[in-house]
Amino acid sequence: MQKQLTLLFLLFFGSIVHAQETVAKDTVVRYANIGYDAKGNEVSFLSDTPPLQQIAGAPKAFYSYYWEFGDGTYSTEKDPKHTYKKTGSYEAKLWATNNYDTGKPPATRPKKVVINEITKDVDDLATMTDDFMLKRNREPMIDEEMVMIVSYKNTNNYTSSGNIHLFYNEMAFKNDNFLEPEIRLHHGESLILTDVMVYNRDYNPTKTFLTSIENELVSYSTQAQDSTKKTNLPLSMEEAKQAYRSQKSISFENMQPGEERNVFLTMRTAPEMIKDTSAIISVRGIYVPDNNYGDHTVKDMEMEIVTSHDPNKMSSNGVLMNYRLVRFKTLKYKIKFQNNGEGPARTIRLETDIPEMLDMATLKLEDQYPACPICPKEPVRYSCLDTTFLKNKAIFTFKNIYLPGTEQKNVQEKDSTKGFVKYSIRFAKDFHKKKTKSRTAIIFDKNEPIITNYATTRFTPGISIGIKAGYNYYPNVENAKSYFLSAVVSPYKPYRFYGQAEFSNSFNSSTSTTSVDQVVDDPRNGSIQLQRTITATEQKSVNWEVPVLLRYNINNYIGIGAGVQSNINVSNTTQNSTTVEYYEGDTDQFLMDSKTDTNSMKESFTNWRTGIFLDFTAGFSRIGPSLGARYVMNNKTDFNYWQLYALWRF
Repeated sequence: MQKQLTLLFLLFFGSIVHAQETVAKDTVVRYANIGYDAKGNEVSFLSDTPPLQQIAGAPKAFYSYYWEFGDGTYSTEKDPKHTYKKTGSYEAKLWATNNYDTGKPPATRPKKVVINEITKDVDDLATMTDDFMLKRNREPMIDEEMVMIVSYKNTNNYTSSGNIHLFYNEMAFKNDNFLEPEIRLHHGESLILTDVMVYNRDYNPTKTFLTSIENELVSYSTQAQDSTKKTNLPLSMEEAKQAYRSQKSISFENMQPGEERNVFLTMRTAPEMIKDTSAIISVRGIYVPDNNYGDHTVKDMEMEIVTSHDPNKMSSNGVLMNYRLVRFKTLKYKIKFQNNGEGPARTIRLETDIPEMLDMATLKLEDQYPACPICPKEPVRYSCLDTTFLKNKAIFTFKNIYLPGTEQKNVQEKDSTKGFVKYSIRFAKDFHKKKTKSRTAIIFDKNEPIITNYATTRFTPGISIGIKAGYNYYPNVENAKSYFLSAVVSPYKPYRFYGQAEFSNSFNSSTSTTSVDQVVDDPRNGSIQLQRTITATEQKSVNWEVPVLLRYNINNYIGIGAGVQSNINVSNTTQNSTTVEYYEGDTDQFLMDSKTDTNSMKESFTNWRTGIFLDFTAGFSRIGPSLGARYVMNNKTDFNYWQLYALWRF
């Protein structure tokens, strides 16, 4: 019987063993070269990129480009033309991103460009629609660098000096996602120490300017604000510091009215960054256009972790969540798409899976591009977004739009070929703690659908503390009594398989009595007498027991488990009593004499035992009260026992 139970125990553990595969890393380095032709201060740049390695089944592979010209300007064209304002030596840089390609992005060596004469005047062109913008050349990828472009503009009618505060490495993630960035400044900006500058006024109603530098935060009453324009700078700074671990602050001076500037940061992903490719991470920027006052702009730039550069992607902010708190959380999803055709797309249909654990009634459209109104019920000829919600599917259809294709003639700006839908949704009332997956089929006009990656939601194990009490039944021990109290630790509300550890303190007692009769000669007169020897043994012990088991919830009310345990008697007291009685004759009718001898022995940390066991519970199997039974097979012969208990998990 014990062998059969042991085999069942081993099969139970073996049922959850999963093989793990090691993903081979791409170690092949490809190079993209920079070529240029300079005529005075007019320079034509040329990109020479290696052949693409098409991902099977994906849209046609292509490169997207990002150039820095070394003077604080940039371009996203393939072969841009640039006119420098001043003579001098400049370092041109190129980042080429291989979309729908199986390899790494090609590496590029900077190219030195020397301008000896000015043959053409350059007029500053206003390109920014906002006073502060955060952009990137590509999505962050593990063990790869990306560039963040920080653009800022002086929209005041006076020359001003201010600050830019950049925050990265979110507190929501255990490890840093980015290493120390390389920062390139081109307009006399400088890095400043953090936590030293605050402002004595929350806004500037009269356009007069006073300076104050203090070493403490001051609380201000806030004015009416929109999502980006704010006036309570200390509050915005404190909120950012609560959300992010890392910060860089940049000061600028003498910025002319209407002037636009760029700061560039090379951000290299950390080896321990989050590996989930459906995760959304963010960087926050706070732009203070005049450091005399607290008027400022806040921008968050969301990014998606990728393993390959695929513009059609689905991501979520619910990568790893605390299951105890999900009732108060709202999941946010973002579906990104890009038209890679030779012509514009007029209709784009997004068919998105919605996991069962989410409540379709709470789905809310947050944002979309191309920006257009929601379609009415009757057919219309203007651009609109049609939304259809089924049981476990949401369908977003852009109608009567114009989204250029990357292969379309005269399309230089790749960002103009991209779009997205962002929506939020809450959890349903009753759902299990298990991983969810959602993906989207993207259909451009009447083409074949493009299937995105899975956006996943997982839960942290959490900790559940339980109290367990019961009775140990030893069938092979005479007059045994054993009561125990245990502390139980397990994951919070597990779905199916989970581990559990316990610490039990048992109070045990047992008594045994033996009696031996024999007829002997009475030494006094030679007659016979009955001698009865009674031996009584009482044993009391305090036992510590540490079981570790693997459990499986069959449903909400029944669970089974198997495990191993080790126990030891922390203290053990044995008291022996021997009584000898003498009776006249060969019967016990007439007691003549009696004497008793007693002795006791105390021991500590003795009788160490190990064993395996099977376990069964009925009640609330995931959280709350339940009743259980456990059969323990010890390594000591004839010492197997049953454990009957009540358990409450919190």
